[in-house]
Parts: sequence; C-alpha cells; structure tokens
Amino acid sequence: MEDNKARLTVLIDPAKKKAFEELCASQDVTSSQMVRQLIRQYLEKHGVAYGTAPRRARAK
Repeated sequence: MEDNKARLTVLIDPAKKKAFEELCASQDVTSSQMVRQLIRQYLEKHGVAYGTAPRRARAK
C-alpha cells in the first residue's frame, strides 16, 4: 500500500453507503480497501499511469 495518503471525501446516499459497507464486510474487506481497488481498476482501464514521486528534502 502507498506510504503517502490523501483524503477523498465522497457524498453518497445513506442507503447505498450502508449496502456498500455490508457487502464489503461480507467479503472481508473494508470500504476504503474496496474504493482504492476500484480507483486502481478505473485508472488501469483507461490507461492512466500513476505513481508517487520521491519525496524531496525540504530546504531550511
């Protein structure tokens, strides 16, 4: 898993959220794990390359 994290806030219907969380739990994955998987698949499907840039040392 990636070392750096960024937050993505998504507003969805409460009933869909509950159904999604229940389905994820039944498959022994968290909703966050599944969302990350879906994003990776979507990027791959559309041929979008991604990666994390190496961290630069901050100038003092």
